[in-house]
Amino acid sequence: MSLYVLGDPHLSLGVDKPMDIFGGWGNYVERIEKNWRETVKDEDTVVLAGDISWAMRMPEALPDFRFIDDLPGKKIIMKGNHDYWWETRTKIERFFSDNGLSTLSLLFNNAYRIGDVSVCGTRGWFYDAKSEQDGKVLNREVGRLNTSIEEGRKLGGEPVVFLHYPPVFAGKECPEIMNVLLDHNIRYCYYGHIHGKKAGMLATVGNYKGIEFKMISCDQTGFRVIPVTVMRH
Repeated sequence: MSLYVLGDPHLSLGVDKPMDIFGGWGNYVERIEKNWRETVKDEDTVVLAGDISWAMRMPEALPDFRFIDDLPGKKIIMKGNHDYWWETRTKIERFFSDNGLSTLSLLFNNAYRIGDVSVCGTRGWFYDAKSEQDGKVLNREVGRLNTSIEEGRKLGGEPVVFLHYPPVFAGKECPEIMNVLLDHNIRYCYYGHIHGKKAGMLATVGNYKGIEFKMISCDQTGFRVIPVTVMRH
């Protein structure tokens, strides 16, 4: 029973929004599927850290969900900035149930125990958010992250945080999110959102303030799921 993570698949099997037009994204759906099937077994779990589908509404996203559901393993899905199809938890879970999507679960104000790890997380927000509306969204994300980590601790595993937005990028922090990670003594944080070679070079990877950061946008991982591992204290 292994735990993996992958960010930003940007699927568009039900809408006309192909990512193949971007450098390095050729045949990306086939590459994701091939690499996934070579690695993930049915008893494993994969966290999908946001930007799941380009669909604007859930029915449009159904082909993307079916593609994911058909892959081996259980999947824990998070919200990204482009997941415009996202509705309330109740509506999403009912949609999954009505369509027989039995391997999909949501990470949203909750946590999951997978082996020694408690899977925690939320979308996060921009490190350079300035407007009053940004502040409101960020405060909600801080609350959701705190709730998720607290739920993770109750489950008994080590809380490992998964975010869509990077809490630190190009040397600039989102202090509100970073403070949550530091206050809870989080040791591992996985994030996506970052694309392209240039931006990838600016991303924070490795140890920063005692937290091991890993970037898991699929074009940065070679369209491969990444194993999630924790070292014992």
